[in-house]
Amino acid sequence: MHKAIIVAIAASVVLGGCASDRAERRAATRGALIGAAGGAALSAIAGGDAAQGAAIGAAAGAAIGYITEDGKRREVYRGSDGRRYWYDDRGRRHRY
Repeated sequence: MHKAIIVAIAASVVLGGCASDRAERRAATRGALIGAAGGAALSAIAGGDAAQGAAIGAAAGAAIGYITEDGKRREVYRGSDGRRYWYDDRGRRHRY
């Protein structure tokens, strides 16, 4: 169980670090914090481990925050090579 928590936290930190500009990093960090709080609360209410819920929520929140930077929803597409990507406001393609 502790290994899963460490992996989820590491994944959220790595995803936040992969953001290419300050706004994306801020959005990923904000999403991770909100996700951690929500995950811990829901897990505690459901009778589960709050730390594990926080770790899972942080990882999910960072991913969602990165994709929806500053409230802008990003459509994620799958390319012919199987990788996922999205387009920014300037039409540039980014890997997810």
